[in-house]
Amino acid sequence: MGKSEAAHIVWDWNGTLFHDNDAIIGATNAAFAELGLEPITLEQYRAMYCVPVPKFYERLLGRLPSDAEWEVMDGTFHRHYAEHRVRCGLTEGAVELLTGWRSAGRSQSILSMYGHEELVPLVRGFGIESHFIRVDGRTGPSGGSKAEHMVRHLAALAGAGGAAGTGVDTARTVVIGDAADDAVAARHVGARAVLYTGGSHSRGSLEAAGVPVVDTLAEAVAEAERLVMAA
Repeated sequence: MGKSEAAHIVWDWNGTLFHDNDAIIGATNAAFAELGLEPITLEQYRAMYCVPVPKFYERLLGRLPSDAEWEVMDGTFHRHYAEHRVRCGLTEGAVELLTGWRSAGRSQSILSMYGHEELVPLVRGFGIESHFIRVDGRTGPSGGSKAEHMVRHLAALAGAGGAAGTGVDTARTVVIGDAADDAVAARHVGARAVLYTGGSHSRGSLEAAGVPVVDTLAEAVAEAERLVMAA
């Protein structure tokens, strides 16, 4: 198997494959309203958003939210997000890119900080589940970092028959996401990353992560292949 065929993409979901910016902003502003904060625009969100999410709220409040405030805001966010997301779809060109990558004999998976029980039926509902050798959403409390989840995700891929069985080699794995945290998670496990400007972060904040930044998913896939071939 050549380098190209051995390539694996770990896709982020929210803001990357799933174009849910409108749902994110609507749910965020609903959560802000619980604390009397003024609503923000997508541009403001992209400029200020960071993980873990309580730090994002700290930037707006001037302090970390209390445990009680976080619980209220987090619950409000997820309730409103579930209502808004039904009007959102896959990012333009995503299906064709997923199909092409798989048809070339390469593997791909999803790792998301979106709750696992909600993520799996959503992916299935778009008819794209068969493109992935694994789909992992967050289990446990929300608000954390992706790095530890990435460790478990890649370990599970390797454990599903060993690296030889899955063809997943961390050195030839590229994480594609819309947040600086995706680059941090990739670096944590020794994988590469490409960041996409269509989601939750501004280009400036993404470029600070020190990895390639692109404006379309097609560019992201092309860059992922280039990184693998250069490995």
